[in-house]
Amino acid sequence: MDLVNVYDYERLAAARVESSAWDYYQSGADDEVTLRGNREAFERIWLRPRFLRNVEQVAMATTVLDIPVSMPILVAPTALQGMAHPDGECATARAAGEAGTLMVVSDSASRSLEDIAAAATGPQWYQLYMADPETTVEHVQRATAAGYRAIVLTVDAPRWGRKERALRSDFDLPPHLSYANYPDIETKRAIMPLMWATLDWLRTLTPLPFILKGILTAEDAELALEHGCAAIIVSNHGGRQLDGALPSILALPEIVQAVAGRSEVYMDGGIRRGTDVLKALALGARAVLVGRPILWGLGAAGPEGVRGVLTMLRDEFEQAMALAGCATLADITPALLRMA
Repeated sequence: MDLVNVYDYERLAAARVESSAWDYYQSGADDEVTLRGNREAFERIWLRPRFLRNVEQVAMATTVLDIPVSMPILVAPTALQGMAHPDGECATARAAGEAGTLMVVSDSASRSLEDIAAAATGPQWYQLYMADPETTVEHVQRATAAGYRAIVLTVDAPRWGRKERALRSDFDLPPHLSYANYPDIETKRAIMPLMWATLDWLRTLTPLPFILKGILTAEDAELALEHGCAAIIVSNHGGRQLDGALPSILALPEIVQAVAGRSEVYMDGGIRRGTDVLKALALGARAVLVGRPILWGLGAAGPEGVRGVLTMLRDEFEQAMALAGCATLADITPALLRMA
């Protein structure tokens, strides 16, 4: 089939990935209000393009925590990629590096963090959930030793959201896969209480910078800075945790305002088009992270599919910048937008 946009990869992957695994990937919490809202919110933001500007050359390269990337589009952490392709996260790591961007490796990966790092052709950050103290210390130390460049602490999961679509399909971990970074399923499912003081303790375990993923309010953004975080990812976990939580793109402006340039701010949730990237950057994000479309590419065509998705989004973003009159990322400002 002709692959024209990321939704074409979604349709192809849906036919190739086992049905209960597909439901796990696609599901949101409860009534999936936030899952839908992540997309619908983008559709309520309109663009105010400027013309008669020189956009013959469009520059998209940037940095995230001083790490060069070819575009402000990063790979978000997604669990159990081995259900989409036998090489799982290793395939994604290779493809992300070949696309010139950064991958955030999931703590819930189906391949070990060391194997993924060895397969990588570009920079990586490590996503951390809070397990028991011993396991948490081990994961931070392993990620540091393996060459990861930052720890992405996911803060929006004090317990797991109820994903009804996955429950109806009776999803369970496939017998040929495991949570590769955990010794057993009981350790993986245990959640250690996470408080601000916990973050202070975690920062003593490694020299790596900490990024908080899951922030949706200015109040928590302020606290993140007070506790020494290097960056913030505005995220509602792809609509998989608290249903009814604010769409990430709508939460972004208040967090950017609260941070006021003191740290970098990124966002994920609902990015499907290059114009979505443009809108997020106009609202103050330094970069966006893409989750489900990466799984679609992986499930449809392995590492080539991941590269295809990233290339599509890159090309669409470049086109959107040019048509909006933005030759550089600095040209992308709030003046480009009007909210419906």
